[in-house]
Amino acid sequence: MFDIKETLSFLMKGVTESSPLNLIEEKLNEVNKEDKFLNIKFGMDPTAPDIHLGHTVALRKIRQLQELGHTATIIIGDFTGMIGDPSGRSKTRKQLTREEVLKNAETYKKQIFKIIKPEKTIMKYNSEWYGKMLFADVLNLCSKTTVARILERDDFTKRFKNQEPISLHEFFYPLMQAYDSVVVNPDIELGGTDQIFNILMGRTIQKDYGCKQQVAVFLPLLEGIDGIEKMSKSLGNYIGIDESAYTIYEKVMKIPDDKIIKYYELVTDKHPNDINKIKQALENERVNPRDEKMQLASEIVSLYHSAEEVKKAEEKFVSIYQKKVAPNDIKAIKYSKSDLDSNQKINIIELLFTTGKYSSKGEIRRLLSGGAIKLNDNKLTEMDFTPQSEAIISIGKGTMFKLEEN
Repeated sequence: MFDIKETLSFLMKGVTESSPLNLIEEKLNEVNKEDKFLNIKFGMDPTAPDIHLGHTVALRKIRQLQELGHTATIIIGDFTGMIGDPSGRSKTRKQLTREEVLKNAETYKKQIFKIIKPEKTIMKYNSEWYGKMLFADVLNLCSKTTVARILERDDFTKRFKNQEPISLHEFFYPLMQAYDSVVVNPDIELGGTDQIFNILMGRTIQKDYGCKQQVAVFLPLLEGIDGIEKMSKSLGNYIGIDESAYTIYEKVMKIPDDKIIKYYELVTDKHPNDINKIKQALENERVNPRDEKMQLASEIVSLYHSAEEVKKAEEKFVSIYQKKVAPNDIKAIKYSKSDLDSNQKINIIELLFTTGKYSSKGEIRRLLSGGAIKLNDNKLTEMDFTPQSEAIISIGKGTMFKLEEN
């Protein structure tokens, strides 16, 4: 038997949408009476090689529930990943090869088990069943819904109205994610709010196949460090779980103050009661948001690095931001006279892009136009500038580079 009240507390932490609460409570009571623990399903399509904090929202909740005795079934969508989830997309995703998907899946596995407990996890690849399906099985699955129902999805509706192409294989995706639930028979499925249609389809399909119906818990999408857009590597607003302790610490300190509680709720293991106390302290101005953000940064870094690394990251941050000291290990950007134009200037966008820190030149261009790039504490306003050896380029609140002439 498990503690229903404590399970419900962690299950609903940070959640804004879900199946009706009475259905969730009924499911918890039903499983408890059978003297079992919850089987929690979460699916991940390995469409990119790395996991960032946005991906960990469901995984952290799974870990918290595993600590209470529950188990998880993680579906690695090596088959669905080759289709690509059309949720929230305005056009068809580029299809990945099986080799690309499997390579990404291996990286996912290593990173996932930094968060959840292997001994309380069942990992399945959905190619295990889709790779064996007969075409008759596919037709049977397709008969469980209608085109009208599929077109109720907001993204499909918009594309259809705008006469934008929808490939037929994209219609299969929600059906396949739903059928995963028939195979693994979970009690609960977790997913982002962009997965509502797919997960509710799972309940429908389970009923059609004579299975017990899962309940659903939908997790908010985590905004990146800009506090506006969904965390994304392509937007450069992400925090990677494999990044250095200091990089994670520094990035957390950049989030807006109004996202402190959301980050506590979604990407830490902090108890809901403790988070409520922090929320009240912030609302009543009993604590400085900067100080609380430092606590949050330490909390997040400690999930992926040692206590010693957490301490070093905090000390480095304090020395750079509060004492205005450039770090000893500052990375150098080398340039030569042949890189200069006829006016003895160099392009800051091209220069910073060579560091490999930024995913696109557009990201650097946005930082420049937003006044976030400084040369020796003087804001750069033009793309071209006159470089000086040993000069310090700072970006935002803490990223620094030292110029060195070859």
